[in-house]
Amino acid sequence: MLRFVVDDESAFLDEARQALTVLADRPGYRSGQLCRAYDEPTSWCLITEWESVGAYRRALGSYEVKATASPLLGRALPEASAFEPLVTARQGEPVVSVASDRGSGRFHDEPSASTDSIASRP
Repeated sequence: MLRFVVDDESAFLDEARQALTVLADRPGYRSGQLCRAYDEPTSWCLITEWESVGAYRRALGSYEVKATASPLLGRALPEASAFEPLVTARQGEPVVSVASDRGSGRFHDEPSASTDSIASRP
């Protein structure tokens, strides 16, 4: 998910359509949406769904994405952009929780904090 503050809506829409087109051609891409805030029309969000964080990051490294989408993506607000769904609720179905595929700790090399270690801190 990438958020943008947009002044020139027409140019932004053209760039976003091109970005979604090139992203949609990458392996692991599932879906994408461009959304505008109802109550703040200059706030926009580009949401893409990927089969994994790795597929998303590999897509960003491809020549086609760098050449076509990176100028737009580079103007996103500087905040976290890759999220993994851990709890999902669909109408008429039970809420489903899944384990993170992130592994232990950030980037798989740091130990993750357990409840016990947090509780024992001063």
